[in-house]
Amino acid sequence: MAIQLFNTLSRQKEPFIPLEEGKVKMYVCGPTVYNYIHIGNARPAIVFDTVRRYLEYRGYEVNFVSNFTDVDDKLIRTAKELGEEVPEIAERFINAYFEDVSALGCKRANVHPRVTDNMDIIIDFIQTLVDKGFAYESDGDVYNHTRKFEEYGKLSHQSIDDLKLGTRIAVGEKKRDALDFVLWKAAKEGEIKWDSPWGAGRPGWHIECSAMARKYLGDTIDIHAGGQDLSFPHHENEIAQSEALTGKTFARYWMHNGYINIDNEKMSKSLGNFVLVHDIIKQHNPQVLRFFMLSVHYRNPINYNEELLENTRAGFERITSSYENLKHRKESSANLTDNNQEWLDKITELKLQFIKDMDDDFNTANAISVLFELSKAANYYLMEKNTSVEVVDAFMKQFESFFEVLGLSLEAESVELLDEEIEALLEQRIQARKDRNFQLADDIRDQLKEMDIILEDTAQGTRWKRG
Repeated sequence: MAIQLFNTLSRQKEPFIPLEEGKVKMYVCGPTVYNYIHIGNARPAIVFDTVRRYLEYRGYEVNFVSNFTDVDDKLIRTAKELGEEVPEIAERFINAYFEDVSALGCKRANVHPRVTDNMDIIIDFIQTLVDKGFAYESDGDVYNHTRKFEEYGKLSHQSIDDLKLGTRIAVGEKKRDALDFVLWKAAKEGEIKWDSPWGAGRPGWHIECSAMARKYLGDTIDIHAGGQDLSFPHHENEIAQSEALTGKTFARYWMHNGYINIDNEKMSKSLGNFVLVHDIIKQHNPQVLRFFMLSVHYRNPINYNEELLENTRAGFERITSSYENLKHRKESSANLTDNNQEWLDKITELKLQFIKDMDDDFNTANAISVLFELSKAANYYLMEKNTSVEVVDAFMKQFESFFEVLGLSLEAESVELLDEEIEALLEQRIQARKDRNFQLADDIRDQLKEMDIILEDTAQGTRWKRG
């Protein structure tokens, strides 16, 4: 069965069938590197890294491209405020981006193109649009002639006449129509600039992705992705300029992740709730933040606050505790029984459910529910008198496989057990002693000891304390 993917273009789920069998061309809009990334930037980084990972898990070769906008108004403004050069600011925050998303478990793209490294192809792209009559020069600026592209609005499902309402030509703009958007900006005094057929200047925001996607992936790509806020006008404008240039479909599938709210309010600097990933991961395990992001379907909005993140930590650590229990059993127990086919079948059943959920528009929320079911099954299995190395191995490999797909690490941090988890292990140990399974009882004691949990067997029962 093919993966079903929700396509923003058609507003429905469609079977995912790439242009070339076994290969996927995927472009994800990257950040403007004038500051550390905020939690809103982190969501598409995590979501589409997971999409890429799952496609690879299903056997596809994914050519994944994600750009850096390393010159624009925000960078120029930041450089002036700090008394630095634009390239210096960009380099610093590109490095910071890699540090932050690496901590979040995101793999690097096959290519991370920068605008400043691709100026020639951007200028050529604009010149071709001018030559074809889809763009025009106006006193050093170049604008896209939006009405020339008859399908404008097909991604956002808006008619061009509806879009016309409420638009206006701002002071200083030299465009013919309020719907026209800038492709090239004439340089102002003291700004970073490049030579072009229309004079010194720099590209507009929308043109860069079209030019770089075409350079690195070709005229038509399989998946173009980004945050919901990019759907209009950024992605709509990309379609207009790319398809005007080539006469071909630009992207066959469009994916957009939902917004992030902070304590049920939209994140904004004016509200003072602007949360930087750089700050969050100083106080929280970045793997927990990734787990939190994936606990909600990517197209749905997600609400963030400290309490929700703490609750997510507890759930994440319950799962990693199960894996640690399996690991400890494997290291300390002999193969005391033949493999139990019933448990192996259960593991296979959960694997198939995980694939079914991820095939359904990359439903990580449901996939994580399967992960909890795997954890629960592993805990029940470890309560049995005798266990099999083969079954323990099968559980561990399935944990590792699920975690790899979701971009999570089982070795991220030493696991600090919650009180209720310690009590559950104690119950297992008490039952083991009643069943005269002293090997299991000793294994549990040793496991807790390694985690600095000290047991005291008294006449009133077993007590524990942290070492």
